[in-house]
Amino acid sequence: MAASYAIYPSIKDQVVIITGGATGIGAEMVRQFSAQGARVYILDIDERSGAALAEKLNNSDGGSNAVFLRCDVTDCDALQTAVKTIGNDNGRINTLINNAANDSRHDWRELTPETWDLCMNVNLRHHFFAAQAAHPFLCKAGGGAIVSLGSIAWLNGTTEMIGYTTAKAGIHGLIRTLAKLYGPDGIRVNALLPGWTMTERQRKLWVTAAVEEEIAASQALAQMLEPEDIARLALFLASDDSRMCTKQIFIVDGGWV
Repeated sequence: MAASYAIYPSIKDQVVIITGGATGIGAEMVRQFSAQGARVYILDIDERSGAALAEKLNNSDGGSNAVFLRCDVTDCDALQTAVKTIGNDNGRINTLINNAANDSRHDWRELTPETWDLCMNVNLRHHFFAAQAAHPFLCKAGGGAIVSLGSIAWLNGTTEMIGYTTAKAGIHGLIRTLAKLYGPDGIRVNALLPGWTMTERQRKLWVTAAVEEEIAASQALAQMLEPEDIARLALFLASDDSRMCTKQIFIVDGGWV
């Protein structure tokens, strides 16, 4: 039986920011939100991929409203300036998706303080500072949603990237605190934790036949996770359908953890 997926009328005309939206899961979220009629802003350091994605969507048959802004999320001043510019240009922000990350593997015995700090900056710190900058514009929208991308890597015993897993675990504490702080303003704050998702980067760098066997054996559902599986839950969390969902971790991993 062919799959059929939801349309969310409440997402149409939303102003949506997606960090790390040029490639991988982020790019799929850009495509999915664009297809729902949102005005999507792609914040990414990868100018070539981000600009190409926006151009392709805007030239599609159905048309689109995608905008690429080059932004290094580890530069907090630049990140907050980009978020505020988007908010001021539109008079509001409806959804912020903190997706940018780097899951490069590293040996704990060789990890330096500088690399540790980089892991925190690219995988955790920007989640807070983007949310801080977005808050007044989410309020102007009458409420909205923040979705921070975590990972099951801190739950399933992964040991090859301790800086990454520590940062991703920190997102749990961050979203629970922000949900309490932002709740009175009608802003929902949740974490979305993907399993091992078959992006181009993952397949190129780490996914081998042995890894595919490991994933199939570890998950309750043996199929490989695809970026669209993650993006569809992000759509739900940004929509009015999730109006009473906040301070939660939503896991999409085929039943691994």
